[in-house]
Amino acid sequence: MPPIFPFTAIVNQDLMRRALVLNAVYPQIGGVLIRGERGTGKSTAARALAALLPEIEVVADCPFSCDPDQPATWCTLCKERAAAGETLPRTRRRTRFVDLPVSATEDRVVGTLDIERAIQKGERHFEPGVLAAANRGVLYVDEVNLLDDHVVDILLDAAAMGVNVVEREGISFSHPARFILIGTMNPEEGDLRPQLLDRFALCVDIKSVHDPEARMLIMERNLAFESDPEGFYEEWRPREEALSCEIARARQLLPQVRHTRGDLAVIAAMMAEMRVDGHRPDMVILKTARANAAFEGRTRITDRDILLAAELALPHRLRRHPLQPVEATLDNLGERLAEARTQVVKKEPSLADEVMDEDVSREKKKRT
Repeated sequence: MPPIFPFTAIVNQDLMRRALVLNAVYPQIGGVLIRGERGTGKSTAARALAALLPEIEVVADCPFSCDPDQPATWCTLCKERAAAGETLPRTRRRTRFVDLPVSATEDRVVGTLDIERAIQKGERHFEPGVLAAANRGVLYVDEVNLLDDHVVDILLDAAAMGVNVVEREGISFSHPARFILIGTMNPEEGDLRPQLLDRFALCVDIKSVHDPEARMLIMERNLAFESDPEGFYEEWRPREEALSCEIARARQLLPQVRHTRGDLAVIAAMMAEMRVDGHRPDMVILKTARANAAFEGRTRITDRDILLAAELALPHRLRRHPLQPVEATLDNLGERLAEARTQVVKKEPSLADEVMDEDVSREKKKRT
């Protein structure tokens, strides 16, 4: 594989890099949309992220990269093989980066069932699509705003459900479709429909760097990479490996990250006061806050985590046109959060101390 420009060598664009890293820590956040002018490093960052991700264990001969330790998520073929008493072989490989072309059709994305073969020979044959190749990897869509709306909808549905089900003429086939969805676009070429825009969990708007010294640093690093890609990557390898280890540690720590019912009340109060449509932003903010806490090595989320999560989850939900300014800045988000926290504690002080996590929630369900 040819050398890829190192993720850690990208100059500035800290918010974009953090959004990508948090999706790597917790893919269930729901992906990130990066909007910006041409030549601002959107594609470079997306491709560099995949190189950071740790190796994964897969069923060796499965085209869908099923996780051998998660039988509930297996594809139809793996489930049938296991039911027949077969021991599924294992292997390890690098995380895949799958690039979806703008011209992709629905069949190219979801895969196809060979109906003729099923009728004539009674055999079910499924031809995997892009979603199969991207499972447990990174699915990158450049110029996502130019992709057919129906195809975008399919991608977002699969990202939300984590499974791809194809049914034709009474024949069905399913396989896992969990991936980190990264979309990039130039707003000058048109925007996504609001319904599709909202389905991207996070959104980052990036602009060209205007500081002369930073621009000079960008040129120097690009020239160094072009003249000796392998040497440049070797120079940055220690930082790349360190960040990769941080992501792996954060993934391990994530299930232990806790929040209080007060945190839930604060997020809900902020979203209600800001009149944010739907309930998806509330969940996105919570998941992103938990991922950020895990990445920073903490097991409790703080207001700083919630603020960062809100900054990433709200830009595309608080304005109608991509060139209009964001209606809520980080400063007034902080004020809104502080006010919401005060009101929550004043209304019901016990909410601030009741810790919630997956284990606590399960225990409460058992008792009820």
